[in-house]
Amino acid sequence: MTERVLTLRELNRATLARQFLLERTDRSPLEVIKWLVALQGQVSNAPYIGLWTRLQAFQGADLTGLLENKQVLRASSLRGTLHVIAADDYLLFHPLLKPALTRNLYLFARRTDGFDLDRFIVEMQAYIREQPRTAVELRAKMEELYPGMGRQQIADSVRMQMALIQLPPAGIWGFTGKPAHMEAAIWLDRPLLNADSALARLIQRYLAAFGPASVKDIQQWSGITGMRQAIEALRPELLTFRDEQGRELFDLPDAPRPSSDTPVPVRFLPEFENMLFSYEERGRIVDRAYYPTIFTQNGLNCATFLVDGFVAGTWKIERGSTSTTLVIQPFNPLTSDVQTELQTEGERLMHWLLDGADMYDIRFVMDI
Repeated sequence: MTERVLTLRELNRATLARQFLLERTDRSPLEVIKWLVALQGQVSNAPYIGLWTRLQAFQGADLTGLLENKQVLRASSLRGTLHVIAADDYLLFHPLLKPALTRNLYLFARRTDGFDLDRFIVEMQAYIREQPRTAVELRAKMEELYPGMGRQQIADSVRMQMALIQLPPAGIWGFTGKPAHMEAAIWLDRPLLNADSALARLIQRYLAAFGPASVKDIQQWSGITGMRQAIEALRPELLTFRDEQGRELFDLPDAPRPSSDTPVPVRFLPEFENMLFSYEERGRIVDRAYYPTIFTQNGLNCATFLVDGFVAGTWKIERGSTSTTLVIQPFNPLTSDVQTELQTEGERLMHWLLDGADMYDIRFVMDI
């Protein structure tokens, strides 16, 4: 039987439906974070905006409360990148992700004469259990114990090996300080899990929120390589499709796959929007021609907006002495109807960002 080919627009609509970007959802913020597995969170404000654009009535205090009440954590997770993730999911998935996240530490251990990894971890645990530590303090201690350990990539691996999370106020709206770290198991007073079903559950959760997708897509999103065997084991439970380039795609049988002509409202996405990093082939959301603008060389990622389901430009907030301006910069000319729709959605965004204040402007920059 020939597998059905899903067009680019069909993949786009399927993704947006699962990301709550076709219609805002009335689910709770915690339910949405769990559904999406995690929200990328290098910038503290980004997960807040990511939830606002997906939820019918999101209040920033909702996410702040989840972080303060230990239901949600800010920690290095998928791809070794900072995410906001439900505590239950962190405990379940971190042991599964850890081998991919700690490669630099094990490379250092193999190449360093006399390095005792177990002893090193015990010493670092004793140090951090005295009190929460900043990244600078941790690197200094690592360097004190073993010269060369304080290098950034190795230090990152050590934090992942120890399953360290960033304590509030890190991750809370407006935070720009130096985060303090603590072991997740101690912060939560619960152990990390080693569930045999964790990998299958991770794949299923990804497909529910991001599918249909290829093996390479799942590997790109998770940071775990060699996923083919696990996905093959799930094949009897999945549907398979092809994209227009012939790549095999996997999906859950009951997942939504709207028609290609399903209308899509404009949406504002935050910096480091997880959806843009979750595919080996990102064409279903953003044209490759715009990569240099969106994914900058210094590792930053612009806030973007969607028109007809695809990334159509960038946006930013400029704060002046008397007013705040939402600056919208499209990649191509916009119709008057689309400008009106962006203006209306932009007013909603600014009203939310400024807690109801109306001292703001919206400016379109048509530098095309």
